[in-house]
Amino acid sequence: MIRLLIVDDHPAMRAGLTAVLRAEPGIVPLGAASSEDDLPAMLARTRPDVILLDYHLPGADGLKLCRRLKRDVPAPAVLLYSAYADSAMVVPAILAGADGLMNKSAPAPELFDALRAVARGDRVLPPVPRELLEAAGARVDPEDLAILAMMVDGTPPAEVADTLRADPRDIARRIDTMIERLRVEIAAIQS
Repeated sequence: MIRLLIVDDHPAMRAGLTAVLRAEPGIVPLGAASSEDDLPAMLARTRPDVILLDYHLPGADGLKLCRRLKRDVPAPAVLLYSAYADSAMVVPAILAGADGLMNKSAPAPELFDALRAVARGDRVLPPVPRELLEAAGARVDPEDLAILAMMVDGTPPAEVADTLRADPRDIARRIDTMIERLRVEIAAIQS
């Protein structure tokens, strides 16, 4: 059984997702948060296995929120959910620690499969095209290229810090900086 928390600012989306997911065997929607402010109390009360997180929340940053959620112990799986989900978002999603990235227009069976996969510990991310990885590499500091490459390959940040013999807090700051730089590129693509 997958215990799920939905985070989306649109009431109709929350209601629709809750209804559809409640009807799917093995998935139990525990509740829905409309904002980052609602989330801490809901997390403490529900302790979900998976969080279906809207990428665009008013007054909040879905990538930063994902990063914070993945620091919890134990960390829930996070499936970023966006109307703009495409390969251009995959590198920042990986850096944020997302377990998956899904477009809101995907059919319900694909959403069910993605939720089950991330609950099992699998990653559900589009492939990173070489051109996109090269473009991302051009936007980050040259000394961060090794971090970027390891993260795209699925290396957890703690292992990145061990491999590079760096302070984990320094690696975390550098990842945050890379996310911000790559976010600008996403905004430009979506315009």
